[in-house]
Amino acid sequence: MTLDNVVHLTMNFVRDHQAWGPPIVFFLAFGESIAFLSLLIPATVILLGLGAIIGESGIAFWPLWLAAAAGAFFGDWISYWIGWRYKDKVAHMWPLSRNPQTLVRGQHFFERWGTPGVFIGRFFGPLRATVPLVAGICGMNIKSFQIVNLTSAMLWAFLILAPGAFGLHWIERYFSF
Repeated sequence: MTLDNVVHLTMNFVRDHQAWGPPIVFFLAFGESIAFLSLLIPATVILLGLGAIIGESGIAFWPLWLAAAAGAFFGDWISYWIGWRYKDKVAHMWPLSRNPQTLVRGQHFFERWGTPGVFIGRFFGPLRATVPLVAGICGMNIKSFQIVNLTSAMLWAFLILAPGAFGLHWIERYFSF
């Protein structure tokens, strides 16, 4: 099964079974944000596609936004906890043991940007799950981490779903010929 097939199957399933939308979006955002799983789940492409489905089918935006924000929040929280709990042992865990440059890039980014870097890292695919892991390894204050984690998760969820959800209506309203 190709990535394209997975994207279309998921989008069609959510379109046909709207009640499953929030749990699916939660799982995708969680997988996208948690260290290790983020390498295996093509969530960004699916979430962008689901945003477009929201716009064309009338699925309620806010429950899906809340599910995406919650999934991203909890994924980063677990990534932070793994880093805090296992520290340098993380580098020897799969898949980071096979891709040590991923952790090194996250460490450089965190060392350079600190707390604002945790916020910024959410919006860059390769750093999304690595920066919270590194924040935990480096012992970032948990309260500071959670404040940044929550605010960035809410904004990220909005930015990944809103263009498709609201963009189609806006384009049709203002540019109908």
